[in-house]
Amino acid sequence: MKIAYDSQIFSAQVYGGVSRYFCEIASRIAKEPDVQVSITAPFYVNAYLEDIPRGLVSGFRAPKAIHLRLLLRALGMLIGDWMLRAKDPDIVHETYYFPYRLGPRRARRVLTIYDMIHEKFPSNFPHADKTARYKALAAERADHVICISESTRRDAIDILGLHPDKTSVIYLGFDLTNAVGESAGVLGLPTNKPFLLYVGNRGGYKNFLGLLEAYTTSAQLRTAYGLICFGGGAFNMDEQKAIQKLGLDEGQVMQLGGSDQLLARLYESASVFVYPSLYEGFGIPPLEAMAHDCPVVCSNTSSIPEVVADAGEYFDPGDIESMRAAIERIVESDSYRNTLIVKGRERLKSFSWDRCAAETYDIYTKLSE
Repeated sequence: MKIAYDSQIFSAQVYGGVSRYFCEIASRIAKEPDVQVSITAPFYVNAYLEDIPRGLVSGFRAPKAIHLRLLLRALGMLIGDWMLRAKDPDIVHETYYFPYRLGPRRARRVLTIYDMIHEKFPSNFPHADKTARYKALAAERADHVICISESTRRDAIDILGLHPDKTSVIYLGFDLTNAVGESAGVLGLPTNKPFLLYVGNRGGYKNFLGLLEAYTTSAQLRTAYGLICFGGGAFNMDEQKAIQKLGLDEGQVMQLGGSDQLLARLYESASVFVYPSLYEGFGIPPLEAMAHDCPVVCSNTSSIPEVVADAGEYFDPGDIESMRAAIERIVESDSYRNTLIVKGRERLKSFSWDRCAAETYDIYTKLSE
């Protein structure tokens, strides 16, 4: 069986969850007997492709000049289409949402849908954004659609009108393990004060401003704990204004960026990890927190309870009082914290890249029969 992955995500994403997902499953599926795997990316920018086994990638890394990258990205789609046709794979797994079919018509097509955020929160995106439209076209022509949670599958069926038999759920794995954390132990932290941890982008449906308000309205949290945000870039003007308006000083709310080693150290040291998002297609950060024995408090919406199960304390993300009380319940009780940590270790057994790859390979096999 010949399996090919197109160039879309690898010509657009230097780092990121989607490109990491495809590198993880492709490198594992390539070990199966009687299988040929290729990532057809004539001009890629993706860093992860540098670390996967030689021979899987057809293409080379594009130069860093932005104007050249844009030109090579367009050219790469054309050349990539020709290369896919020449390889004549049995399965084409499209790595993102494109309006047109790439590769040979005879190939069976697989598409992965990661979330339905563009459809459920259109105001969070520019009017000219075509992701939702392209996703619908890609899903329509796919022979099978993988969704990364049952919540996402239900949304995709409802919004895109997909037949349920054409869809399946395959959970993601995660990468930030305790081995990384151990090597991160020597890294210093910006505060000696206990702190709450927030990870990732903060705009719109991520509900960071809701967390800020819940933190501020709790005398206990505001006095005894800091709030550290990792990733997502420096605080923007609106966030800075909100922090000032709530009367928080520079030492109480901090934004940090950096390596996975620093993130691992933050998970290990945080009193609690807070995940206030209004919607997630899956949600890897809670699993990363569990892997570092950091108790999780999170929203009770979308896929989050499906992933976290009984290993977290839940709140209504639209209710500031609910969020505040949930965080306080964890920080007030060492025994409850320890209970969640133990449950988190058990929950992690349900998620691995090996399992993700094996279940994906099963779908390829069934389609090729």
